[in-house]
Parts: sequence; C-alpha cells; structure tokens
Amino acid sequence: MDVGQGESLDLAGQLVTIAAVLVGALTTHMMNHLMERQRTRYAMLTRWDERKLDAYAGYIDHVRKCIYAAVLLYEVQNGMRTMDRSETELTLELAEAEGNRGRAFERVMLLAENRVIEAAHTVNQAAAAIDWQARGATQGTLQDWRDLHKTVFQAINGFHEAARDDLGVNGVFHSAEHSSRDLILPRATRENEG
Repeated sequence: MDVGQGESLDLAGQLVTIAAVLVGALTTHMMNHLMERQRTRYAMLTRWDERKLDAYAGYIDHVRKCIYAAVLLYEVQNGMRTMDRSETELTLELAEAEGNRGRAFERVMLLAENRVIEAAHTVNQAAAAIDWQARGATQGTLQDWRDLHKTVFQAINGFHEAARDDLGVNGVFHSAEHSSRDLILPRATRENEG
C-alpha cells in the first residue's frame, strides 16, 4: 500500500467518523427539541385543563348557591321557613347570586368546548325557572317547584358529563342514575301543596 493511499483511507475514515458524530449530534439535538416541544405542549394542555376544571367547578358552585338562595326566598314566602332576614333581603341575596352565576358562566364560555357550553345553557335555563318561581314572577304549585329542582339537577348532571368528557376524566358517569334519586326537599304539607 502506498503512503498516499493510506493517508486518503485515514482521511476518509476520519470524514466518516466526523459525519457520524455530526449526524449523532443533530439527531440528539432534534430529539431534545421534539421532547421539549412535547413537554411544553403537555404543560400548556395541563394548564388549560386546570383552568377549565376551576371554571367548571366554580360555575356549578355558583349555580348551587343561587338555587339555595332561591329556596330560602321561596320557603320564607310560602311560610315553610322563618328567618331573621326579610323577603327583600333574601331577594337581594338571590339577585347577587344570579350575578355571580352569570359571571361564572362567562368563564365557562371562554374556556369550554361546545358540548359543555350547551350543557351550561341548559343549566342556566333550568336554574332561571327556579329563580323566577322563587321571586313570584311565575306561578306554580309545590309539585311544580319540586319538578323544577329535578330538572335543574338533571341539567347539572348533564353538565358534569360534558365537563368530564372535555377534561378527559376516565370512568363512567351515568347521570340517569343520579337524576333518578329523589331530591332532599321538605315534605309537602296540606297548607303548602297548592
């Protein structure tokens, strides 16, 4: 073998080694970049899921507070409960609860996908019917009042289902099973059955 030929083989071997090192470095760099991008994407999704969960839970909390305020007003107006607060104070508390529910609904509108938003509209509609009867804007019997509560809790369960799907929560939630359970409402008396 001639010296010139040996040097060219050594040079070729060195070039192959350098090329292999460069390919390895580029591959490592690309993989690190892709992994970091994936990690960032996951962190962003997790961050939005946390915000959605907060918005969904906050919304349902405000819905329930609104229902509770409506129940207090309704029961005081219909002689089912006595309280130290006047009907005017209870009406103002209900109005404040409605405002808070509305603001919580807006957060849901900003963060949720369409199925959750539609479920929230259904909850709002059912909850508003309770508010209206509590204020006397609509009339109804005690049974009508109970039916409104069953409707709103069915709507809340529908919201829960949609929110769980949107958040990717595993497990099965059958709202029909929860909605079929009787509500904890005061027993009807002859005086307030009308």
